[in-house]
Amino acid sequence: MFTGINEVDWAALRHAYGSAEDVPGMLRGLASADRAERDTALDGMYGAVHHQGDVYDSTLACVPFLFALVGREEVPDRAGIVELLVSIGGGDDGAETLSGAYAMARTAVRAGAQVFVRLAGDPDAGVRRAAAGAVVRFLDEPATVLGLLRERLMVERDDAVLLALTEGLGLFVRRHPGRAAAALDLLTAQSAPPYGPGLRIAALGQLAGCAPDRLPDDLVGTVVRLLRDRSERRPTRPCDRDRPETDTLVGRLRRLRPSDEEGSQLLRTLHTALDDRVDDRIGLLCGQLTSPDPVDRCNAVWMSTGLFREWRADHTEPVALIGAQLGEDEDRLRDAAVTVLADLFELAAPAADPLDTLVTSRPDLWVRQWTRGTPTLGGPLKALARTGDPRAVPVLAEVLAGPVVPGDLGQVIRHLGRAAAPLAPAFRHRLARIPLDSPDVHERALTVLPALEALHDRECVPGVLRLLLGIPEEARLRDAVVANAVRTLGAIGSSAHEAVPALRGLLECDSAIAAADALWSVEGDAEAVLPVLLRELTGGTPHRRRAAADVLARLGPAARPALPGLRPLTESGTVWERTSAACAVWRITGAPDTVLAVLRSAWAENPHTRATIAGCIAAMGPKGTPLHDLPRAELASARRHRTSSGGFGSHDVFADEQLLRVCREALGGG
Repeated sequence: MFTGINEVDWAALRHAYGSAEDVPGMLRGLASADRAERDTALDGMYGAVHHQGDVYDSTLACVPFLFALVGREEVPDRAGIVELLVSIGGGDDGAETLSGAYAMARTAVRAGAQVFVRLAGDPDAGVRRAAAGAVVRFLDEPATVLGLLRERLMVERDDAVLLALTEGLGLFVRRHPGRAAAALDLLTAQSAPPYGPGLRIAALGQLAGCAPDRLPDDLVGTVVRLLRDRSERRPTRPCDRDRPETDTLVGRLRRLRPSDEEGSQLLRTLHTALDDRVDDRIGLLCGQLTSPDPVDRCNAVWMSTGLFREWRADHTEPVALIGAQLGEDEDRLRDAAVTVLADLFELAAPAADPLDTLVTSRPDLWVRQWTRGTPTLGGPLKALARTGDPRAVPVLAEVLAGPVVPGDLGQVIRHLGRAAAPLAPAFRHRLARIPLDSPDVHERALTVLPALEALHDRECVPGVLRLLLGIPEEARLRDAVVANAVRTLGAIGSSAHEAVPALRGLLECDSAIAAADALWSVEGDAEAVLPVLLRELTGGTPHRRRAAADVLARLGPAARPALPGLRPLTESGTVWERTSAACAVWRITGAPDTVLAVLRSAWAENPHTRATIAGCIAAMGPKGTPLHDLPRAELASARRHRTSSGGFGSHDVFADEQLLRVCREALGGG
């Protein structure tokens, strides 16, 4: 297995953390008889040699030895090594576009592809399952590949391997469209009786992605019936529980797998393939969420996040069904439902009643304690408050009266609007009790100030000034505390007039822009703030120039002296700087013609700019008409605006709903 390993100058090769001299030990560890040693070695391969999918010269040097390992039946856990080889070779469908070291890695894995052909009939079912997709990805002999898949489908008896072979057929169709007919015929046959429900769902998922015209008319009803049939037949999850756990990344990932990983993958594949068939996906989710099997329902809850985060639709029914899971005794299902609902904000309103029931009945879930760091609001209470439901207010008052205030309480308050007003006295009391010389002054302040800012509480001004003027220079995160205090005063506006001297005193420090913004809100004196903003506009960093432009936009025509500094920024290489400058020019001059092209290009280039641009269009009233096509097109789009920017964040749905609200305002819809 390791012939020639000592002839490689590993010390001269590199991986993610430097010299690759430790790689021979990892390779030998993969063949160890000790489970923990094998898991540790695989950790090392993914963590260093193939770190986050990267390919190094040491990665390439490992490929022959990895092939040697998978070819020896006495080596345990070879399936994991086959999966590693697939990943190194660029297993994704788009891997043909790889270049450089990645292309070399793919070539190296392709050179050994005949090994995968042999492994497709290996005695180990896990190896056969991993090899099924590897053959399709790396063997450039379509006729041989299709023949092998057909042969294995006829003789295979392991359900998991059959599913992998079915996935392989779908991949074959996408990779070899000119030879797809026979593979599609096989998939179509597998999607109907007498095949079992799991295999039929798998085949339907592949057909949805590559030949939707072959799907049954009643796709949703068919899949829901198959899912329930499968659940009735599904045995208890075997045995990884009988294997010793290891404190490794591999071990932790194994423990985090869904209790029905196979079912989760089947339905996720189908949902992904259905893509913009949103009505079908909602119907499918509702079918999953009403399954008698709690495992199916739990899979559906997690699966719903992709639909909610990517597509705008009427999600009332699936959200209500997710809310219905909150009354279940199974912690895993309830916790999944809470997590999903908390990220939906107002869209979780159909689940508000069961959320309130859970909050009322479980005070132990009001606050979440962490091993390290500040406690935070518990998921059920946070989710209820984020819907804007006033029933959260009395509970938050009890939390606020406790010994420790959750660190995120101030951020959550803003979603309750005026309903949270009764909490203001308690927040003021907390603010007054913050000892300015305490080492945790920043933690306490950054919890209370955002709440008072959201509440626009006029009576908190003395307390905010006490903190602003008294916090020690050496205090940790002092700048953040000052910035929050200044924003709070600005949110209060003219009622914070006694803060004017303090705000003027900050016009020459790092918080100058925030102070100028607040000062404008409090007293509306352009002469006091323009010199500061002009200075930052021409001499600050890109971030500060953008911030200054945003404040100048608020000044409107009073900021006309800033136009010579703003106009060059509309040609900046930074899209956010261009956007802020263009919005400022428009709101100062009232003439959109000079910045229309800038705003149009920014809207298309970076979807994150759209809320800012739509806000500018709304603020300009009838003068915004030349750009009304932008919010109109946004409102007509079914896809959420951040989907194309890659990745997902916990506030994506909230941000998208805010954008839609501003777009409606821009078009006069309120």
